[in-house]
Amino acid sequence: MKRVLVLLALLACNRTEPEPSPRPTPSSTAAPLTTNGVRFVGAGTDSDFAKVVRAEKDRAKSEGRELLVYVGASWCEPCQRFHEAAKRGELDSAFPKLSLLEADADADRDRLREAGYASEMIPLFALPDASGRGNAKRIEGSVKGDKAVANIAPRLHQLLGGS
Repeated sequence: MKRVLVLLALLACNRTEPEPSPRPTPSSTAAPLTTNGVRFVGAGTDSDFAKVVRAEKDRAKSEGRELLVYVGASWCEPCQRFHEAAKRGELDSAFPKLSLLEADADADRDRLREAGYASEMIPLFALPDASGRGNAKRIEGSVKGDKAVANIAPRLHQLLGGS
């Protein structure tokens, strides 16, 4: 029995590990990341919200997407319903190239106001201008209950220039 244990110990010590296979290198022919569907982008904490919007707007444009600033709150029922519907993919076919720069009405109040995104009601969906600031191209508020998403979606289409 001792011989078997010694033999196993020697084999284990002399065992060579296989060399890891090389990582594949990125190829220019690799498929691009999917760009379909509603995508939420966090607004970060930079105090210059317009600067954040400009950067995200540029990124969205480079990806063939459209950017809206979305302001909601955890206590807002229409915000919750819209957010959950988007996360479940229920809005992907209606808005296949939409990125939403998501901000919180409470936590981001001051920087939103400074960048022109103050609003009377939430959810707020705003089409930023070239400088990243808010303007009159926006929709605010919605109904509560099961009809919230159905209330928001056609207004979003109109905001984005659709029919």
